[in-house]
Amino acid sequence: MAIGGAWRICLAGACALLATSVGASDDLLDVPSGQPVTFQEMLWDRPGGGLVYRFRFVAPEIGQDGREYEDVEIDMQYLCETFAIPRLAQTGPQPRQIVISLSQQETEFGVAYDDVTQFFEAYRIEDETCILEFF
Repeated sequence: MAIGGAWRICLAGACALLATSVGASDDLLDVPSGQPVTFQEMLWDRPGGGLVYRFRFVAPEIGQDGREYEDVEIDMQYLCETFAIPRLAQTGPQPRQIVISLSQQETEFGVAYDDVTQFFEAYRIEDETCILEFF
């Protein structure tokens, strides 16, 4: 995958957000719920607690009947284990946390969209498995 632009630097290291995106794909990903999901981007940053990788996906059906959070939370776990973990570097610093997000449409990171449903989950990695952490 190609590595793209999108660098952000927070002032005085307070937020230390350095983000780089990995090229998005229009390819549909298989997920347990069967909903259509595409990869938007991957970002990483180092907030006060350590390295965090954010994998952002577009899932246009979320928020609809049969695609509420309870129906698709398994998809986020699945994407963490089958999409995110294989893309982690085998050397160098490992992330403290992986965040998986599903959004009805592509959104700009860090911008609130009142009319777009978005679901987020955070995981820690143990033995190649994503363990749910609560925000």
